[in-house]
Order: sequence, then C-alpha cells, then structure tokens
Amino acid sequence: MLSKERKAEIIDRFKKHEVDTGSPEVQIGILTERINVLTEHLRTHSKDHHSRRGLLKMVGHRRRLLNYLQKQDVERYRAVVRELGLRR
Repeated sequence: MLSKERKAEIIDRFKKHEVDTGSPEVQIGILTERINVLTEHLRTHSKDHHSRRGLLKMVGHRRRLLNYLQKQDVERYRAVVRELGLRR
C-alpha cells in the first residue's frame, strides 16, 4: 500500500499545475508505484490470485491511460514513459 507521503511525492513529481491530482501523468505515476509494490508482494506470495487479478486490472488501466495520453499529446507520453522507465 502507498503511504500518504509517497503518494504526495509522486503527485509533486508529475503535476502540471498547483492543485493537479487527476491528470493522466499523475494517475500513471501512482498506478506504476502501486504496480511495483504489488509485483514485489506477488514474488513472495505466488499463490495470491486475488491480488494478481488486481494487478492485472491496474496494468490494463495504466495501459489505457498511456494510450489516451499518446493520442492526445505524444511529447507528454514520451516524457512520462522516459521518466518512469516503462517499455514500449
């Protein structure tokens, strides 16, 4: 689970303006952090299929947000992918 402090750091890193919490960049950053935490959890608890389903849903949601961002503004998309070190 993400702590409030870690979530605030991610929001500060990707926000477009002072009160930005819902832009695609911020959402992708938060989802990426949650995916990384859950991936580590599943390495030690390989039979936790309920959490695995949640992970797959998050990955799909992040993919849809990335596709949306790529269609809207390819430069913003490239910046987010570069910043997070995502493939594709």
